[in-house]
Amino acid sequence: MTIESIIAFSVAMFILAASPGPGVFASVAQALSTGFRTSFDVIAGIVIGDIIFLMLAIFGLSAIAHLLGEFFFIIKIAGGAYLVWMGWKMWTAEPVLFNANQKTKRGTRKGRFLGGLFITLGNPKVIVFYAGFLPNFMDLRSLTLIDILIVIALITLILICVLGTYSFTAARAGRMFVSRRAIKNLNRCAGTVMAGAGITIAVR
Repeated sequence: MTIESIIAFSVAMFILAASPGPGVFASVAQALSTGFRTSFDVIAGIVIGDIIFLMLAIFGLSAIAHLLGEFFFIIKIAGGAYLVWMGWKMWTAEPVLFNANQKTKRGTRKGRFLGGLFITLGNPKVIVFYAGFLPNFMDLRSLTLIDILIVIALITLILICVLGTYSFTAARAGRMFVSRRAIKNLNRCAGTVMAGAGITIAVR
């Protein structure tokens, strides 16, 4: 890889991560609902999903989205349904005042991670980026192990920085709400956004 290709890929990746979409919406919704730290579980799932598509593209399997056929459709529907369910849970959750020292309940981290993973695996924008646009920035057949590690590091860093910034901003805004009624409305707003992301994935 050349410096020029690294810069070009970084810019394109930044635009992909920063453009409004299911990943951004889900991260923001999670931060609004349960705070900044828990949103990183969702972001981690999104990062892993991107890395999976990167590996498929590098090893010549990017066409798998077309070959999977009905199974890929099932993944989209299942992922979308899961996000809608998470949105419903947020909508119906009992309002709890924000507390920086409050511990996250066990069993929820895996669910948030899977939610983020499903978002990426069912997001057409991400699929098109890795299957169609990525080869324009680098020769995938000539990448060395070091090159692959560099690309993975760039993907991870950019996604964490961009989505983390969105989540941090949302969480800071959320902490201004101190009444149970305001937090209930906030949870419903976040749940609506999460469910909307799921519906968007399912119908595309």
